[in-house]
Amino acid sequence: MGLHTDQRNANLRHCWIAAGIVVIATMLLELGGDTVRELLAYKRDPVVAGQVWRLVTGHFVHLSWTHLLLNLAGLALVVWIVGHAFGWLRWLFVSLVVIATMDAGFWFLYPDLDWYVGLSGFMHGLLAAGLVVGIANRDRESIILAVLVLAKLLWEQTSGPLPGSESTSGGSVIVNAHLYGVVGGLLAAALSWRSVRPGAPI
Repeated sequence: MGLHTDQRNANLRHCWIAAGIVVIATMLLELGGDTVRELLAYKRDPVVAGQVWRLVTGHFVHLSWTHLLLNLAGLALVVWIVGHAFGWLRWLFVSLVVIATMDAGFWFLYPDLDWYVGLSGFMHGLLAAGLVVGIANRDRESIILAVLVLAKLLWEQTSGPLPGSESTSGGSVIVNAHLYGVVGGLLAAALSWRSVRPGAPI
């Protein structure tokens, strides 16, 4: 039932390696300070002008070292919880779908958003996709976590950011990024459904 232990361990090991690459890349970007941040942040008008790289790079630059370290701690938690769910190719697919979905959400549903940086929405998407595997395998912890994620999204959509989240991150929290990230994660899982149904190989 579910993933074999060897496969789970291999998936988790590959996921930690990928996370390590993200850690190194985001730290190097943060070393560039405001100059790099301004060049790579998601900004609607520059994207219109042809700076399409911002649709990807905006997710990997941050407001400050505090913002970055908080997000990297969150990324480590996501890997620890669901890193075993997919192999590295599947995680790459999930990552691309999550980023594309978030960008589409920003572009078409949130046109007033002029500026965005950070990994938080991306991490929400990874977590959502990984939890689908646990739910498909009737894992109780995954079901509980999924309920908590949905409750968090509901709070954010009705009451705004969680108390204290803006003061700790050092800037405004774009709650729609979390929503679009989760939608992207669920979409990626749906597109991969044959691979995440109970007992199927991944």
